[in-house]
Amino acid sequence: MSLDHSHITVRKHSFLSSAAFGLSAVVITVVVSLTVVLLYGVHLASEKSERVISLAQGAVRGLPELRQALPPALSDMLDDRRQPDYRRQLTIDARLVTRPGSHGRAQTAIEITNNGSEVVSLLSLRVVLLDENGGLLTESQEWAATPFAADHDWRGPILPGSHRRFVCSGGRLYDVGPLDNVRPEIEITELRVWNGPQKQPRLPDDVPAEPTSASAHALPAGNGL
Repeated sequence: MSLDHSHITVRKHSFLSSAAFGLSAVVITVVVSLTVVLLYGVHLASEKSERVISLAQGAVRGLPELRQALPPALSDMLDDRRQPDYRRQLTIDARLVTRPGSHGRAQTAIEITNNGSEVVSLLSLRVVLLDENGGLLTESQEWAATPFAADHDWRGPILPGSHRRFVCSGGRLYDVGPLDNVRPEIEITELRVWNGPQKQPRLPDDVPAEPTSASAHALPAGNGL
């Protein structure tokens, strides 16, 4: 009677091989975890971006209704369009000035002339001051024209043929020395013009008034006083 004996072979791993297996397991775990986190982040960002896009589209679709719901005076002021090519009709001059009692503080004075036939409802300027070598000294953003006039640099629209003069509130220099060594430069960053008065719908009960004629007669010359 013979018995078959099973032999179990036990392989002993060295310290380096065990360390390699352990490090591989850690690397695989880290890679899998980072992949899961990355996929979740992409999914979350996609969901958020879809929400933002839908909100933006809803806001854009609601702009006409919002404009119609505004009072006529306010909606009329906001009825404008972007027209960068109208800059050819604008003459913009800039120079550096110091005021009495400013203790050497210099500011930029701007003068704008509207030579065209449009009403400039919004005009944004980037004002920079350069030294004699062309180096940038300071910069500021100025609103030269706004849809309506109010305090805090809301200067109002620029009508055709009008001149707009103002001193920049930002970009001041102290102890600049001779003003001839400082050169101002102006960059138009935004330009919008008014679309014109809105025509209000006529009510059914409104009856157009009969045209009236008027004549002017010259008065006889009187005795000089």
